[in-house]
Amino acid sequence: MWVMAAIVAGLAALGRRFRQRARVEVTDARGGDPGHADAASGRGVGPGVVAVVLLAAALAVAYAQAVVVTVLPVFAARLHVDVVAVTWLLTAFMLASGVATPLAGRLGDLFGYRPVLVACAGLLVVGSVLGAVATAGGWFPGVVAGRVLQGLSGGVFPLTFGMARRHIPENRLPGVVAALSAMFGVGGAVGTVCAGPILDAFGIEWLFWPVAAVGVAVVVGIHAVPEPRPAAGASSVDIVGAALLSGTLVALLLGLSQGRGWGWGSPPTVAVLAAAACGAGFVARERGTAAPLIDLRLLAGRDLGVLNIATLAVGAGMFAAVTLLPRFAQTPTSAGYGFGASASSVGFLMVPMALGMVVAAPMSRRLAGRFGGPTVFGGGAVLGALSLAGFAVLHAHAWQIAVVGAVLGVAYGLVFASLGNLLIAAVPPADTGAATGLNTVLRTVGGAAGAQLVAVVVGADRVPAESRYTLAFAVSAFVVLLAAGAGSGRRSR
Repeated sequence: MWVMAAIVAGLAALGRRFRQRARVEVTDARGGDPGHADAASGRGVGPGVVAVVLLAAALAVAYAQAVVVTVLPVFAARLHVDVVAVTWLLTAFMLASGVATPLAGRLGDLFGYRPVLVACAGLLVVGSVLGAVATAGGWFPGVVAGRVLQGLSGGVFPLTFGMARRHIPENRLPGVVAALSAMFGVGGAVGTVCAGPILDAFGIEWLFWPVAAVGVAVVVGIHAVPEPRPAAGASSVDIVGAALLSGTLVALLLGLSQGRGWGWGSPPTVAVLAAAACGAGFVARERGTAAPLIDLRLLAGRDLGVLNIATLAVGAGMFAAVTLLPRFAQTPTSAGYGFGASASSVGFLMVPMALGMVVAAPMSRRLAGRFGGPTVFGGGAVLGALSLAGFAVLHAHAWQIAVVGAVLGVAYGLVFASLGNLLIAAVPPADTGAATGLNTVLRTVGGAAGAQLVAVVVGADRVPAESRYTLAFAVSAFVVLLAAGAGSGRRSR
């Protein structure tokens, strides 16, 4: 919990520093685009406060997604379900987030980011409260319902990018976008780090209460941010396209997350993966409508297409590492490897990774200014691949995991931070929410695929052979290396 408190305090300090610097730059912002002019006009809160609120929102959602990962066995015992059923605490969040993220981004583009962001933060609060109360009462369906509501708040990510582009002065925007992009990884690492200590100190239901508190603060803060009126003649939402996209994502993510438990050749797995074919219907629908949910011409562009492919690979490698490390560390030493670590010990083992991401985010902007965003993205992916390969051979001692984990944190901090600015540069302002929303979903899809890939490699044995972990880390390294290759294919600007 102290890690999350330190990061929130850091965000506040960043906001104060940003506000001081932004006062000098307001005059320049008034000459920019309408969004920046409105942000700099002196009405409502300053850009520093806006930046802190947006960063806190992104951190809270990413934290909520990951905080249950290392303590699923404790949830199973408290809620009286087996180890297969308890994975729905992850699956429910992922499915809801996969559906909500691209839709929320597009709604923000059309009707304004603030009201949609307030709604998402409100769902985060309600879901967190429901999760805490249901956990305390041992009510498994209630906890799953809470995780669904938390997952619906996943639309926060594209909305924060859209609001940043509208309210942050342009000469400060790259730094804020880099920090927002890094929050996807930082929040996940913080959730993994904090879960064990919070569990030991306060009880398992307290995994939800900090998220609810931050969500309330975000709702209050966002209400103070001025929102320009949507452009006249904003198009309506393509309901049919939204339904087809939602069906595609639910089927794909459900198949990826549950296929191993159901059996890859079982009828349920085959059925849901076959249902993902409705993606073809979505493409046909978007090409034939005058007001598409997502403009596929943007996705067909070389820059955005390459970034989305690279995002899939990065997401796969990142979530593979987050999945493998806790399981490896909790393996009893009698197996000849592992550390027999508790949930709290696993959390502390992940601290260097979280700190590496925090340190790398501000570095990314400076490096991008000198070498270019694509170079920073590709370099971070290469460093990530080398780190994962390092885990394959350096895992005999906890300090090795900590050191290599810190390097991996720096690598992914560079990748995620540079990714946001590359996306912003690749799309016009009116499509910011849709483009970043879809990219966020691709991170989730890649993560689900990566987690299942390494799970297949490691196997279902309670204590698999050490060589299986070595192979799984090596496979993860290769996947991330693919992201480096894709990222280097993007044109510099």
